[in-house]
Amino acid sequence: MEATTDIKKITLPVTGMSCAACAVSVESMLGHTKGVSDAAVNYANQSVAVSYDPDLIDLPEMDRVLQSIGYGLIIEENEEDAIAEQEKIQQEHYLQLKNKAIYTGILTAPIVVLGMFFMNWTYANYIMLALTIPVLFIYGRGFFVNAWNQARHRKANMDTLVALSTGVAFLFSTFNTFFPAFWHARGLHPHVYFEASAVIAFFILLGKLMEERAKSNTSDALKKLIGLQPKTVKVYRDGAETEIPVREVRLGDEVIIRSGEKIPVDGTVASGSSFVDESLMTGEPIPAEKKPGDSVFAGTINQTGSFTFTAEKVGKQTVLAQIIKTVQAAQGSKAPVQRLADRIAGIFVPVVIGIAMLTFVAWLVWGGENAITHAMLTAVSVLVIACPCALGLATPTAMMVGVGKGAENNILIRDAESLEKAYKVDAVILDKTGTLTEGRPQVTDWKWAASVQNQPQHSAAVKALESRSEHPLATAIVQHVDTAGQPEVTRFESLTGSGIRGVVAGNAYSIGTFQFLEKEGVRLDAALQSAYDTLTAQAKTVIGIAINGQHAGLVAIADQLKPTSREAVARLRGQGIEVHMLTGDNAQTAAAVAFQVGIDSFRAEVKPDDKMQFVQKLQSAGKTVAMVGDGINDSQALAQADVSVAMGKGSDIAMDVAKMTLITSDLLALPKALTLSRKTVVTIRQNLFWAFIYNLIGIPIAAGALYPLNGFLLDPMIAGGAMALSSVSVVMNSLRLKGSRL
Repeated sequence: MEATTDIKKITLPVTGMSCAACAVSVESMLGHTKGVSDAAVNYANQSVAVSYDPDLIDLPEMDRVLQSIGYGLIIEENEEDAIAEQEKIQQEHYLQLKNKAIYTGILTAPIVVLGMFFMNWTYANYIMLALTIPVLFIYGRGFFVNAWNQARHRKANMDTLVALSTGVAFLFSTFNTFFPAFWHARGLHPHVYFEASAVIAFFILLGKLMEERAKSNTSDALKKLIGLQPKTVKVYRDGAETEIPVREVRLGDEVIIRSGEKIPVDGTVASGSSFVDESLMTGEPIPAEKKPGDSVFAGTINQTGSFTFTAEKVGKQTVLAQIIKTVQAAQGSKAPVQRLADRIAGIFVPVVIGIAMLTFVAWLVWGGENAITHAMLTAVSVLVIACPCALGLATPTAMMVGVGKGAENNILIRDAESLEKAYKVDAVILDKTGTLTEGRPQVTDWKWAASVQNQPQHSAAVKALESRSEHPLATAIVQHVDTAGQPEVTRFESLTGSGIRGVVAGNAYSIGTFQFLEKEGVRLDAALQSAYDTLTAQAKTVIGIAINGQHAGLVAIADQLKPTSREAVARLRGQGIEVHMLTGDNAQTAAAVAFQVGIDSFRAEVKPDDKMQFVQKLQSAGKTVAMVGDGINDSQALAQADVSVAMGKGSDIAMDVAKMTLITSDLLALPKALTLSRKTVVTIRQNLFWAFIYNLIGIPIAAGALYPLNGFLLDPMIAGGAMALSSVSVVMNSLRLKGSRL
């Protein structure tokens, strides 16, 4: 829960929603409740995000408001309990639907046989009436209860359409069963439509059952993420090993991890060592070595060794919890196109009821001999075929699958709008350090003069001296030299901005720039000088080494390119996207890096303001700009860009600002993210097209538009089947995204 000044915001599971119009009803009821400033429902994951003033209203009161129209909130102190409770309710709901569909099917089958083949049998109507009553008023009771709850508040939803259509058909048929003489006296045959009522109820229940099953698959990615955290954990308490629920882990607890176990919370290794699979966090397939002092993260998997670590982040503070929260928020957020679909769905039901009434009146007036029969038949068909479920599911199901697909590919999407917008990107700006490069200096070349003997001994001496230096590049040298021991340094002197001097094992060393060595009176070696010229031309930082006044060697250090940076840039350009590079580094280094990765447009020595202004310049030229960065200095540009992407190993601030985070150091995830956006938007458009075209074609046919041409009238039973099929087809189309290649 996030608190602003007085307003609190919380996302709660909602129960009882059966269609997109239900989502609109929930939003409308909560939105007009005193104390609630905003309510946004995600129908696909059955939740509502509410902003409210706790001084004016509390959660139980909101629950009571929703219960008055047939819905409810799941209120639990613990978020995991709420999700578990919602899953339990959904599972129970699914089983109830399954039973209702089965029993309705069993009762409907003889009704259809009687209605189709034995309609003139004396007792056929009475038997069909007896079988239809339990179908509609026991297994289909929910349609009427929900419709009544809606009507009491002058609202309507899908249940209203189903209750009206089946109810009218049932009452009309019942009247004709007991009073056939009324029609016979007027020269008309008393038709009954018990089979239509029963089949409509059966198809609607069957469609809901298939829809529930398909919808549960759209949140698979989130369930997988939640499943990464173990339920219990072993810790040392009072000197003994104790197994406790993961929620009871406290800061400072010493957690025990054995071979093959998942890490339950974030912390730092205290004892032991092992290799841990961190592909969830880094995308790196090779397990990372963990020893005392190293960080471990919840959800990662220990491999072969055992160790203990000190818990430092628990509950919602762990990196895994933050990822889950981001995915939940993104799946629950609404893309702009979804808001339009919601508004249409909200007014759709009243409009359809109006069309059904007009259809009924029109057939009564101009319907000729069978006017009443046709009027009722067409009005019922219009009510049944026009359910807006497909319209309501079109966008959120595609978004949920898209966000989940991104999470599986190390692309963390914070809101639906960024996923919808990313496909328009035609200009990408890449930060250099940490985005195109590894972001940490590494030794690339180490050369000794031909005359130098015992090179490993001298390398160890250089490492011993550099380990005392505070220069940023010293760490790269210390990490590069792999020696078991470290010789004793008998004298050490640091000359800021120039280099270091020291004595190791009786040898005097001077280490620093070539200019520093010359000032020390060292005569530069010709071969090393030539290597120096070559390496500096490659934008590498070169450090010279002198031993006892003789130029003995050099070390070249550079921030190396990531292995996939060049391929990622090539893929972006292959998608027709302009690629620019901005860096605060010098022009020579920028030019070298840009050349290596294949970028023509770059700017060096830019400040944070310059980056933001460059984004604005591209935007003013009509470009849709994606900014990719990892540092605090990128934050302004990230905030300005149309689509902002942070590298997962970057600063927290960059990740907070960015709408997407690549939780891997592999830049190839960027073209994948843009491809995912394009495929998601295509899926949304397909879904909306089919949802709209289905209603545009279906409603006129149901109203009898083809009857003057060829005498065709749509049977309400077929209308019910078509309505169910439209919802299922939209969800299935969204699920195709799960199998697509990025």
